[in-house]
Amino acid sequence: MKKQTSKKKPDLPAQIAKALRDAIMSGELAVDDRLPSESDMAEQFDVSRPTVREALKRLAAQSLIRTERGAFGGAFVRRLSYPEAQEQHATTSTLLLTINEVDFATACEARFALEKACTQLAVERRSADDLATMRAEIFRQAQPGLSDEAFCASDVALHRALVDAAGNQVLSYQLAGAVEAMQPLMNMITYSQRSREQIVDLHTMLTDVVEEREAEAANRVLDELQSYTLKLGREFMDFRAKVKRR
Repeated sequence: MKKQTSKKKPDLPAQIAKALRDAIMSGELAVDDRLPSESDMAEQFDVSRPTVREALKRLAAQSLIRTERGAFGGAFVRRLSYPEAQEQHATTSTLLLTINEVDFATACEARFALEKACTQLAVERRSADDLATMRAEIFRQAQPGLSDEAFCASDVALHRALVDAAGNQVLSYQLAGAVEAMQPLMNMITYSQRSREQIVDLHTMLTDVVEEREAEAANRVLDELQSYTLKLGREFMDFRAKVKRR
């Protein structure tokens, strides 16, 4: 007998979630609009209420809707803030890099290319607060008792301050994946190999030229950071390969 292949069941909650998401993206459903009731949507999509409920959970997980209780409650289209979007973007980027085992050199290349893309705006628009944030992180990084994890977190905070200094929310969102996801990945690989003093020196140089509004000089410092990071990555990979051969 010929073996029958089972057909994959359609993911109905995903289909409903997509239809509602498309309606939000197109403007058919605007911010603060109330979605139809679960029973109305169950009838509209010809599914059960639990299926509709699962679709709504998926939209809520994406911060696209909010739910309210009471007589005037229900599901409403939610205004997604830039910080929330950046957090989601960073989480997705981290999963993407981890699950797909993105090559270290590729991640490094992308991370610095994206950061250098906003340098011109950063040096033009940086505020005293931006510079103060960067210098505060440099001071923190120079503390002898700072843990590796805290040093990595400070590294991310400094580069985020540079990105945010560009004063462009769209750029900050796009770069969130690079700085928040790629930087910790690179830190985990290289933190045991690197010289904190050298990193602090480079960060100080970077902050100085940003304060002096010298975009080309800032990109040269980022080039140095990229070269140093790649060098540490290669040394780490070589060391790990030697350990595996033993």
